[in-house]
Amino acid sequence: MKKYVIFTDSCSDLHKDLRDKYDIRYVPMRFIYNDKDMEASLDWVDLSPKEFFDLMRDGTRIRTAAVNTQNYLDAFEPVLQEGYDILSISCTHALSTSVNSSYTARDELLAKYPDRKIVCVDSANSCGGEGMICIKAAMLRAEGKTIEETAAWLEENKLCFNQEAVVEKLTWLKQAGRVKATTAFFGNLLAIKPLLISDVHGNNVAIEKAKGRKHSLARCAERVAEEYVPNDMGIHIRHADCLEDALILKEEIQKRLGLPDEAFDINYLGPIIGASVGPGTLSAYFFGKKVTYDSLANK
Repeated sequence: MKKYVIFTDSCSDLHKDLRDKYDIRYVPMRFIYNDKDMEASLDWVDLSPKEFFDLMRDGTRIRTAAVNTQNYLDAFEPVLQEGYDILSISCTHALSTSVNSSYTARDELLAKYPDRKIVCVDSANSCGGEGMICIKAAMLRAEGKTIEETAAWLEENKLCFNQEAVVEKLTWLKQAGRVKATTAFFGNLLAIKPLLISDVHGNNVAIEKAKGRKHSLARCAERVAEEYVPNDMGIHIRHADCLEDALILKEEIQKRLGLPDEAFDINYLGPIIGASVGPGTLSAYFFGKKVTYDSLANK
């Protein structure tokens, strides 16, 4: 079987240990603030996570830029020249144009390398959900699945990768304009914490609201327990510079599911989603019941 290389983008929030363990590569997105244009490094090369989120706390607006076609061409072509095929897994089209750029690069390169294969998958997810889909792809590759078999499994099951998230403040959500169905949550709603899921299109959707931080973490854990399906992938928790709360969320989930410590992967929320949801955001990602909520049909 011909080996294939798995690519993703900065939105996957796969830290280096996971990328190395599962042999996953990524094509960087970018972020911009105060006329500074930086690579959205998953290893936080230019800024530490604290520096990044402190900028937001101080009122700095951080904008993000998707992977463009040339970025994909530059990343993909050397791999094709080495004789490998490519499975590219991108952030949901609902939040980023990266996946469209991957399609364009695919078509251009396949015309040049007709004997190679490039399969591009819209993850319908972002952040840890996208990252877990990449990990599952790597697991299937290790089991000997072909690129077509792996891509087919992902397309069939990608909506089973769930997100349950809590934001600390409404400010950044409103500013970014990336979260659907949030009108009712904005305004002078003191201490209201929206709970966000990823819907069938990959939109981040405010599905519930909780009063206060403590209650929002408990409710987030309850929702994880309600949707979780036992599997070998565990739960990934991503936090926007709020590790103590991430550990509390982990404990709340453990109370309900009885999972061991090693079932959890806790790390920072990356700069792409972080720029939209802001400091204090917590999210849990896991394989669970298939997502059915459609924010476009439930306006």
